[in-house]
Amino acid sequence: MIKGLSHIGLVVQDIEKQTAFYRDAIGLRLLHEREVEAPPDGDHTGVPGVRRKLVFMGDASGKELLELVYYIEPASAPGKPLDRSQVNSIHLCFDIDNLQGVYKDLQDKGVRFLRPPKVIQRPVGPVCLCYAQDPEGNWLEFKDEFGGQ
Repeated sequence: MIKGLSHIGLVVQDIEKQTAFYRDAIGLRLLHEREVEAPPDGDHTGVPGVRRKLVFMGDASGKELLELVYYIEPASAPGKPLDRSQVNSIHLCFDIDNLQGVYKDLQDKGVRFLRPPKVIQRPVGPVCLCYAQDPEGNWLEFKDEFGGQ
């Protein structure tokens, strides 16, 4: 039985740049990092002898939210960002207070947004939403359940 979502894992091309972005721009905390190597017969990844650097990031309470995965050996094949409507495209959604203020702050830090926050009326109450991309083109959603007020 599933109890909840543990974390999201993103394979990245530049582990330092992505770590800095999620720490300095988004505000996640660096919880821990490590380099791991699988035995010659493989591990849970199914790749014999794989070497990876893992960076775990979380919220202020220390809850793990994001795992950045950098494949050292074998190196990851280069990728390009997927269009947000393309199959296999994902987005990370962050709950935000005061999205209008966060939007301005993130813009000042160079975060690329699709468009400004928009308030959407729902039967359960308004929500303010907007999309951005991280430095490698992964989609990010920012959600303010209180309508961006």
